[in-house]
Amino acid sequence: MQAPTSSVTETRAASARILLTGIAAIVVVLLATAVFLFATLPDGNAFNARVERIFVETNLTSPAEIGLLEVLAQSGTAFGEVLASYRTVIFVLLVFATALLIACVVLLVAIVTLNRRMGEIERSGIQVTSLVLARAENAVMLNDIELKLTDAAMETLAVLAEARLDGDMLTGAQIESMISGKPEADCDEAAGATRIKRLRDSLGNQIVTHLLIRNITRQGYVLALDPKVIRMI
Repeated sequence: MQAPTSSVTETRAASARILLTGIAAIVVVLLATAVFLFATLPDGNAFNARVERIFVETNLTSPAEIGLLEVLAQSGTAFGEVLASYRTVIFVLLVFATALLIACVVLLVAIVTLNRRMGEIERSGIQVTSLVLARAENAVMLNDIELKLTDAAMETLAVLAEARLDGDMLTGAQIESMISGKPEADCDEAAGATRIKRLRDSLGNQIVTHLLIRNITRQGYVLALDPKVIRMI
């Protein structure tokens, strides 16, 4: 089976570049926003500076006037503390915004990469390097994964493997005939299709098994893999 022209390494490299570019853009935008916000916020001591200027430039002697300045000075101190807390809140919100945007970019890149890989798999079929059928144990080794099958599922897979080794394609009726021993004319196409469905269910993941066992319209069923990787023991 031919490997897809777009390799996994190239896909990962492209995804890494997109991810790094997106994260860098997010950091730059939020950093510029933070600099702008902190630069435009008023100074916490601006209010106190104005009160001090009034005290220096104005000749205030009465107790009421001096008491008013003290109240203004206390208000300026409270204003500075509130403004300092606002700076802290803005900084924390910017950090959370950065984290959330980076997480969104990572998730989007992961989804795009997964969709691209699934498209490659759908175009090229599942990449199987070894398929070993142990009929005595009702077990099959698909690459490095060992799967236990029922007797019926093992018979169906064995028939498909033998047909693939011979370069043949089997209809549902032919599969049922070879397993049951009945003449092909007495077998129903639906019976073979049912055996294929049960085999797919036994193998597990529906996407993988539908790519492994292909149904060619008006021709029959076939294992979508290189006959050289099939071994029966």
